[in-house]
Amino acid sequence: MIAKIVTGSNFNGAINYILDKGKNAEIIDSYGIRLKDNNSIINSFNTQLELNPNISKPVYHISLDFSAQDLNNLTNEKMKVIARDYMKKMNINDTQYIVVRHYDKEHPHIHLCINRIDNNGKSITNKNDRYRSEKICKELTVSNGLYYASGKEKVKAHRLKEPDKSKYEIYHALKDLIPQSANWLELQSNLLQRGISLEFKYKGNSDVIQGVIFSKNTFSFNGSKVDRECSYSKINAQLINNNQAIEISHDYNNDQDSKTNEQQKQSFAVELPSYYNGFTGGENSNTRKKKRNKQI
Repeated sequence: MIAKIVTGSNFNGAINYILDKGKNAEIIDSYGIRLKDNNSIINSFNTQLELNPNISKPVYHISLDFSAQDLNNLTNEKMKVIARDYMKKMNINDTQYIVVRHYDKEHPHIHLCINRIDNNGKSITNKNDRYRSEKICKELTVSNGLYYASGKEKVKAHRLKEPDKSKYEIYHALKDLIPQSANWLELQSNLLQRGISLEFKYKGNSDVIQGVIFSKNTFSFNGSKVDRECSYSKINAQLINNNQAIEISHDYNNDQDSKTNEQQKQSFAVELPSYYNGFTGGENSNTRKKKRNKQI
């Protein structure tokens, strides 16, 4: 179960999308709303806006998506209960809402349209809502015995649009290539063959590396934004482990004089030499200082 959250200023657009007949929309729950037709629903939401006209984005449009493997377990009543539990845990209380089920995709999903101005005219906070929502979705997935999908591995890449398409291509390339690479130089070379470049982020004007950036199709992402396991520190640790495994293998099969070369590879994985300035397209601190002096 995952949630997608959108805040907006206009109930008209949200309701007409959620109740689009082409999506086989079905209202399965509501509170404080006249359900005669689309206009009645929109007017019900808009009337409550007068309680607090200072809120610029009173519309909460939240979709809850479930795995296709849960299709037979998710009745309308079950989805209604989950939607209510989700709102309660998100501290969305005492306000208007409708819950609508769609049947236009292979996986079960529902849409919630919620008024962020409650029945007393107070604003329902959206602070850290995506972080809170992610945690709550995991809790409800477990407590309701739902299938727990493995995140990016279940994404249908052919349906993605940019920049998500490039981000997922980078993610899958890293998943394939990190285990095959003994150091950053090898990883960079392997990534370039898939049209992906990398560069390091440095701390201030020093040579201390504090992050890595991957780029593809003109789009750039911090490693941690691609995936938590793709941060600089996580990748660096994996490269060190890879190198140590290679070293053990070489020690077993080759003469001891090969050990020195493998240790040099390991040192590169831990820290770039200060004189090495080429493969990332980046600059070391001396180059940056020269540029600043030239500009002055």
